[in-house]
Order: sequence, then C-alpha cells, then structure tokens
Amino acid sequence: MPDPTSDPQRDARPTLEAVAARAGVSRATASRVVNGGAGVRRPLVERVREAVDELGYIPNHAARTLVTRRNGAVAVIIDEPEFRIFSDPFFSRQIRGISRELNAHDAQLVLLLVEGSGDFDRVTRYLAGGHVDGVLAFSLHTDDELPAIIRRFRVPTVYGGRPEHLATDAEGAPQVPYVDCDNRGGAREAVRHLVSLGRRRIAHIAGPRDQTSALDRIDGYQDALPDAGPELIADGDFTTEGGARAMAELLAAHPDLDAVFVANDMMASGALRVLRERGVRVPEDVAVVGFDDMESVAEATEPPLTTVRQDVEGMGRLMVRLLMERLNSDTGTWPESVITPTELVRRASA
Repeated sequence: MPDPTSDPQRDARPTLEAVAARAGVSRATASRVVNGGAGVRRPLVERVREAVDELGYIPNHAARTLVTRRNGAVAVIIDEPEFRIFSDPFFSRQIRGISRELNAHDAQLVLLLVEGSGDFDRVTRYLAGGHVDGVLAFSLHTDDELPAIIRRFRVPTVYGGRPEHLATDAEGAPQVPYVDCDNRGGAREAVRHLVSLGRRRIAHIAGPRDQTSALDRIDGYQDALPDAGPELIADGDFTTEGGARAMAELLAAHPDLDAVFVANDMMASGALRVLRERGVRVPEDVAVVGFDDMESVAEATEPPLTTVRQDVEGMGRLMVRLLMERLNSDTGTWPESVITPTELVRRASA
C-alpha cells in the first residue's frame, strides 16, 4: 500500500547524484559546478551543465548556502518615503539597472524601504539575521542611521551616491565604495550653458541639503556663478510640487530673473508649470535647465526640457558589479568608487 505522506512529484526530483552519474563525474565535482565553485576543467563543467539541463535538476537552496556560505540575495535599501519611490522615475530606473545586473549574477533583489525610525529597527533585525550577502543603499541623508547599522554587522555594501560621512582607512581611502555621477561638473556645465545664452540673472532650485547630490549641484552652480548671492537659491525637495513652490518663491522675490537651473527633472517640471500659469514664456523670458534626463519627464514637459543626463540605470548596474567583485574577492579588498560622467542634453527650454 503506498505511503499517503509520500509526494510522487517530490520523490521524482532529480538528485545531485543523478546529475553526477549522467555527467560521468564525482558528486563533489558536480557540486562544485552547480554551486559556482572553481577548480573544475571546462569540459567537465560543460558535461555537468548538460546533465543539469537534461534532468531538470534544481539545486537545493539550503544545501547550496551551506556549501557557498551565500544566500544568493542582495538587499536594496532606499531611505525615502514610499510615495517618492513609486512616483519618481529616477528610482525605478536605478532599481531596473540593479535588478538586471543581479539577474545576470543569479542573485535575488530584496527591496527594503525606510521611512521612519521603526523601519531602521526592522532593517537592523533583517541584516542581523544574515539573510543577504550584501547591501546596495542609496538616497542617503546626512543624519542617516544606515551606514552605522551596516558597519555594525559588517555586511558588504556599495552606496549609490557619495555618503556625507564615509569611513576611510589609514591612508584616507574610502572603506566602502560608492557609485555616483559628476553632480558638481554637470551642474557647472548646465549653468555655463545658460550664461552662454546671454542670461544674467540665473537662479537655482536646489534639492534637500541633507543629501550630497543636492550639495554638489549647489557647488557646481556657485562654481559657474561665484558672485551669485544665496538669495537666488530656493530650496526644493526633489518633487514636482517642491519645484513649483520654489519657482513661485523665486518669481515673487526676483521678478527680473531670466534663467533657472533646477536640481532634478521632477522639480523642473513643477517650475515649468508655474511659469506657464504666470504667463512667463520659456525660453524667451526664462530659460530652464534640469538634471537627470528622465525622458518620461523631460520629453513630456512644455516645452521639452534641456537637462543634464546621468546614466542612472548604468549606475545601478555598476553598484552590483562592485559588490560582486568584493564578494568574489579572495583578498577581501574593496574596488575603488566610481564617478560617472554627465552630459548636457539640449531641448527647447534653454
């Protein structure tokens, strides 16, 4: 009489021993190939992989973790409110780059959102549990608790964007790598473009000053306009409404301004909306340049937005590659941080 607790589907699953027998190798060799180990000659690797495909073998995750000491998962931690994550195309593009590169490395993305102090406790418990092999963290703020949490558990980490307070080694080199774009250089190029158009009263709508990307773009604006007063800088929050509010403030205080450099495309779209509502012609009366080159935003504005392009998806891929380089390093040394170039994309707004 058949055992009622038996699962024929489960019992029929091919085993690693069956793979080894089909490939004509030892179980140890088959295990090294399946679990990504080194030291197996290419012909044997190909035979084992053919046997895996023919038998439909699926590695046991728990056993694989014991062999490799890897979970096959990477946490992506974003310190932003949920509404921003799902409304700003910057985040979807960066996550897409991260996801595609993790897929290429056969690793799973685990998304952790941080909105309040309670979320830091949850992240702490999760990292303490050893559920992931590494962390990709971006959109950090000056008073962020994440770097300290990550250091406490010594989780291999790559930051997206330059952290404000980054631990360094004895020679002053960063202990944890980051991937960022040339925020300062891109901002400087944007403002110099406005100057080349003959604009003389150029304002800036800045991002939150607790983020290094915003601070670097302010620095780039001031590099190009060293005599511009702080009254020409209005603070925004990287959202459409924040850009609209800042633009209204600038128009009220400086009705003679003839250009504005905006720290991201979302805020620039809000600024353009206010200018249109006030009957201000763009670019005839006020020229506008943004930052990011989110095509879904920049090409949909009226007029289409001149902006500074950064390769957001490519930066996400780079973050994964740096992390994987660290995880696969025999020496435990970290690769160097990467600063990617920016490019001014000219459209009709300036």
